[in-house]
Amino acid sequence: MIDAGLETTTYRPLTGARAALRRSWRILSTSRDLAIGLVLTALLAMVLLFPGLLAGHPPNDIDPSRALLAPSAQHWFGTDEIGRDVFSRVIWGTRVTLGMVSVALAIPALIGFVLGLVAGFVGGPIDNLVSRTVDLILSFPSMITAVIITGILGPGLRNGVLALCIVYIPMFYRVARSATMTEANLSYVEAARSLGVRDATTMFKHVSRNIVGQLVIQFTVLFPAAIQIAAALGYLGLGVQPPTPDWGAILNQGKNYLFNAPWISVFPGLSIVVAALGLTLLGRGLQNILDPRGR
Repeated sequence: MIDAGLETTTYRPLTGARAALRRSWRILSTSRDLAIGLVLTALLAMVLLFPGLLAGHPPNDIDPSRALLAPSAQHWFGTDEIGRDVFSRVIWGTRVTLGMVSVALAIPALIGFVLGLVAGFVGGPIDNLVSRTVDLILSFPSMITAVIITGILGPGLRNGVLALCIVYIPMFYRVARSATMTEANLSYVEAARSLGVRDATTMFKHVSRNIVGQLVIQFTVLFPAAIQIAAALGYLGLGVQPPTPDWGAILNQGKNYLFNAPWISVFPGLSIVVAALGLTLLGRGLQNILDPRGR
């Protein structure tokens, strides 16, 4: 008979969800960069997805009677020279700038991934042709390349996205090619070939799965730099055109009022810094987790 005063403890294995949560907490508690980066990135994602819930005024609502008002409870970031609410314009500009950069990096990531995978695995003339073209594009600084392309094609959101795509395809390609060449020399690839598995199957089903982590890291690492280039194009008048709110365009708009209304430029500038910082920390944290060689 078991004494009623004794308590028995039943040990149960962690369920899959609880184990995943505990592993996630352990990772976040040991990686300060990843934790801070996730928080800042989550805030940016919320602003990007739901700008209308946060902005109290229409971004293009003009009221000359409230021009150049200092930050207050009614206008948190003040107003610009024609009475538009700067806070609302910065909030909606988050969607424009980050949305533009997200598309302009997702397309090069996919194209560079496929080209690098094929060139690194197959080699030969295909590798030489693509690699030499990539080297030619990379011989120019990224900012100069983007300015040249938008200068030739004309300003606008679509041409700005196209310029960023051309700038960043080579960077994703080089990462994918290098990682594929490393994987192609491993024993499982040789074993697959000896068993008669087609190269295309090995390449797209197995090798691609093992290199995608490095592409994710590259995406987060390049995002801050792409934000700066997109903002620079907007500042130069080569990106998104007025009256659409964009961080770079708002900066350009406020340059003539730096002394009597500095808030017009300060707050979009701070937004660029926060976005770049959050994504840089996120990329560094992911690199420490997904790529042990980067530690």
